[in-house]
Amino acid sequence: MTLQGKTVVLGVSGGIAAYKMPNVAHALQKLGADVHVVMTQNATQFITPLVFETLTRNRCVVGMFGHNEKCEVEHIALAQAADVLLIAPATANVLAKLAHGIADDMLTTVTLAAACPKLVAPAMNTQMLQNAVTQDNLALLRGYGFTVIPSATGALACGGAGSGRLPEEGLLVDYVLRAVACDQDLRGRKVVVTAGATQEPLDPVRVLTNRSTGKMGYAVARACMLHGADVTLLAAENIALPPVPFVKTVHFTTAASLFAAVKEHAMNADALIMAAAVADYRPAEVAANKLKKGDGSLMLALERTEDILAWVGAHKPGDLFTCGFSMETENVLQNSAAKLRSKHLDMIVANDLGTPGAGFGVDTNVVTLITPDGTEALPLQSKEDIGHILAQRIAAALR
Repeated sequence: MTLQGKTVVLGVSGGIAAYKMPNVAHALQKLGADVHVVMTQNATQFITPLVFETLTRNRCVVGMFGHNEKCEVEHIALAQAADVLLIAPATANVLAKLAHGIADDMLTTVTLAAACPKLVAPAMNTQMLQNAVTQDNLALLRGYGFTVIPSATGALACGGAGSGRLPEEGLLVDYVLRAVACDQDLRGRKVVVTAGATQEPLDPVRVLTNRSTGKMGYAVARACMLHGADVTLLAAENIALPPVPFVKTVHFTTAASLFAAVKEHAMNADALIMAAAVADYRPAEVAANKLKKGDGSLMLALERTEDILAWVGAHKPGDLFTCGFSMETENVLQNSAAKLRSKHLDMIVANDLGTPGAGFGVDTNVVTLITPDGTEALPLQSKEDIGHILAQRIAAALR
């Protein structure tokens, strides 16, 4: 996921959290964005424009009447060039001016002239943030179409603790990505994604499980979110991955608990993408106490788990798009196509475990998309990129 070809205007106002913003500017620049920083005069008391100029390779704009080599109306040129505008930190003073249309410096003037998505990240003392006037101003800005990024909670520069901290740099970058990185071809759609491995208990200590790490499912959930979908992620509770921002996450452990979550969340969705690795069998009986080591072999009686996708295929509403994943070690396309038909799916993603760079625990994959209309073999690429291809194909199918 990149911001190649996108112009980001980064507004920095005069709060102590301004020291975090070079990291944000650098991260956006590394993603391919053309980053232009506009600072208030007060912000220059906390960090110098030269830092931003070095990182972004663009002149940092502060005053309204500075030298302009291109002889253009600079605030209008910046506003027109911007694909997204992020103001962070946004002080109470800047928020008040923006809420009431006051444009008395370069930052507020550019913002008033910009028609792109506008994001503000309030950062200030807790009492200032919770003051009714500030809250009214934030409500006004939301009504005018601004995205208000919730403040974090923790230690504050004033020595106290509470709400009002600037969110972590990575989250600010995620807000920018969500605003402009992808076509919003899934906007207004509800998508449910499953991820990770089920765990079927043998006793209070041991489980039957598999090697799935959830990386593919998490990549699909993130991609659908960036394409504008309202995403619910049904995730195995043992997944050791950072949460996917802007999605609702519901955890499961066993195949039965995943089945219940699918029935609750997916049957009124627009699309269900089953990337979870679900156990086909579970112990017929779960021991109440830890099974002790014996002198000989141990025989376990197993029983079938619910076939979740088969149930969905038999009971789904006609407008629910269903996509399954098929992990195979032989006859990959034939076995996967058979699953597509037997489970009444709209698409299945066939994955050959024996292909280098594919499978569990790695960041890449090699898959073939199979639909009733044909197959599409994708080359080795990141799971993130595959997630975006899936989001695009599903958006096209839903249209």
